Amino acid sequence: MQRSPRIRALIALTAVALSLYIAFTVPVRLGLDLRGGTQFVLETRPTTADDADSEATERTLEVLRGRVDALGVTEPTLTRSGTDRIVVELPGVQDPRKAADVLGRTAQLTFHHVLGTAADTATPPESLPERPHQLVLADESGQALRLQAASLTGKAVDKATARFDQQGGAGWHVTVDFEGPGKEGWARLTGEAACRPDGDPARRVAIVLDDKIISSPQVDPSVACGSGISGGSTQITGTFDDSEARELALLINGGALPVPVETIEQRTVGPTLGAEALTASAWAAAVGTALTSLFMIVVYRLMGVLAVVALACYGLIAYAALAALGATLTLPGLAGFVLAIGMAVDANVLVFERAREEYAARSRPTPRASLSAGFRGAFSAIADSNVTTLIAAGLLFFLASGPVRGFGVTLGIGVLASMVSALVITRALAEYAVARHGVRRRPRLTGIAHIGAVRDRLTRADPRLMRHPRRWLAVSAAALVLAGSGIALRGLDFGVEFTGGRLVEYATDTPVDADRARTALADAGFPRAVVQTSGENQLTFRTPHLTDAEAASLTATVNALTGKADLLRDETIGPSLGKELRQGALIALTVALVAQLCYLAARFRWLLGTSAVAALAHDVVILVGVFAWLGKPIDGVFLAALLTVIGYSVNDSVVLFDRIRELARRDRETPFARVADRALLQTLPRTVNTGMGAAFILTALAVLGGETLTDFALALLIGLAVGTYSSMFTATPLAVELHGRA
Repeated sequence: MQRSPRIRALIALTAVALSLYIAFTVPVRLGLDLRGGTQFVLETRPTTADDADSEATERTLEVLRGRVDALGVTEPTLTRSGTDRIVVELPGVQDPRKAADVLGRTAQLTFHHVLGTAADTATPPESLPERPHQLVLADESGQALRLQAASLTGKAVDKATARFDQQGGAGWHVTVDFEGPGKEGWARLTGEAACRPDGDPARRVAIVLDDKIISSPQVDPSVACGSGISGGSTQITGTFDDSEARELALLINGGALPVPVETIEQRTVGPTLGAEALTASAWAAAVGTALTSLFMIVVYRLMGVLAVVALACYGLIAYAALAALGATLTLPGLAGFVLAIGMAVDANVLVFERAREEYAARSRPTPRASLSAGFRGAFSAIADSNVTTLIAAGLLFFLASGPVRGFGVTLGIGVLASMVSALVITRALAEYAVARHGVRRRPRLTGIAHIGAVRDRLTRADPRLMRHPRRWLAVSAAALVLAGSGIALRGLDFGVEFTGGRLVEYATDTPVDADRARTALADAGFPRAVVQTSGENQLTFRTPHLTDAEAASLTATVNALTGKADLLRDETIGPSLGKELRQGALIALTVALVAQLCYLAARFRWLLGTSAVAALAHDVVILVGVFAWLGKPIDGVFLAALLTVIGYSVNDSVVLFDRIRELARRDRETPFARVADRALLQTLPRTVNTGMGAAFILTALAVLGGETLTDFALALLIGLAVGTYSSMFTATPLAVELHGRA
């Protein structure tokens, strides 16, 4: 072997061995949409200018981490997002109301001397210093009490413990221990109250949590005036059960939030839906990969077998990269992982088709020389097409949020892994195989020692597809008008993610008619609820903002309608966040088009770059228009699909324009339209074969990927068809027209 093949083989073995080690030792963390649980996005609401900084958010994060740890949730995740947001993930938590109450409460704990009832205007005795600041709150029985300004706050507390006193009859209570100056402060406070006679309301001490009296015990008669209770410990008693006592102790121990927080997004996924989504995605990946592998073997024979082995290595490398980076694998991310298989197939198809061309063009061809030339000739197109997809993945990561960002991460990792798979592993395997004596004697076994049926028929027919470019542009214009009319007449059905509101999905025991469900919800006080059915026994409701009490009423209505309904998904998006996400989606699309234009202008002439971006805009309008006609929701997952379609469309255009550039450099005398014709025919086999490989993957996702991925896969299938057409019959004829005018 020569030096370069040995180096490639060593790199391939190292990558596979390292990936195997990581795959078996480092687990990939699954997102909540795959394992079930609840996610909160909290936004800090500073009350003063001093609180409006990242330090306040950092302090809030630490307090929340203590509260979550005390909740006993397995493997919780708390991370900052920007300067004023905190993302909390609680796997396994299916009742978000209690968790939201614990997380969002400010837990301002204060201790006060009771001055008397609200109706009592008696002045305090001379032995007590009069304080000007007072407040009136109702105690546990509902009686209004006048309280002196706080003498102690929660900062003086060392720890709080929930305990059960069966012998003393106190039942569940919370023991509070003070520390440092808090011990003297507690003695002073109880000493002031002890100066009042037994039975006087002013002999009580009020313990206030978030401006609510949770306990107002009377100081024991044995405590002397001015002395107070020493030892720095007290008990908060009341009608607590075990969970209430533990929650109170949790809040006291967690401390007060430095600033109030507001829940701007909440997502709950049932464990059943998460397990079903994971199983369905795994089946889709298995079936799609099997069909794609079979297709590659049939078309490219031995090279197809080696490409399938490289695809398996791609999957291993991509999985190991996710694990090593500590990335969270979400449902859209898993779809991106599967989708990147199509990228890996594309790189192999580019090489093998180019090798076929080289074999047919040589006077004394050999598979080994043709394969080497194929790798050299296809490298430029592979690099350009993958860079454009990486641009789309990067935009998803930086401009999207939540699961869509996870899709961008896995798509980007998949693209990089596919390049390693095709350019290193496939090449190392292929070079070793074609060097074997038995393969050299039977070159047709390789799959590259013939021109291919598609290219052979096209070469004989020699259709002049670009003879009348305006006809193709007229077809594209008609498609644009049809799609645009769908947007104008039907409008866009923006999902909760972009409009704000609440989305709740249930699995029912029996099928339910959507009209019947709408009537029942309207009678129950939800006339604005949008009802959709999916699958056989699934109901989805979208409404404006609902309180937890209203959500409970909605669930009760669904249970009465269906007999039994299991919660599959519950998402709440605040209106401000919905507006922000909607603006972010528009920015992402705009930046995507501009970024692609800049890259294509740098790699190609402005004429080709402009034509490619015009085809992108064509694809975006048509895909959005089709979804408008179908009444499908426009949400974050659709945005991920749209940006991926942009990457696909540019991918096709780049391969075609790369060939146009190459042919134009060889023959500067041939008219541009004829050069475009030849390039179109030469790259058509690659376009067909790559499209078939991607179609197998996407069809498997659409059929087997579950309800959550159906619209996603449908958008990509439509985008695949439209993008393939536009690269050939929109971008190319537009380039011919622009070249003629120039």
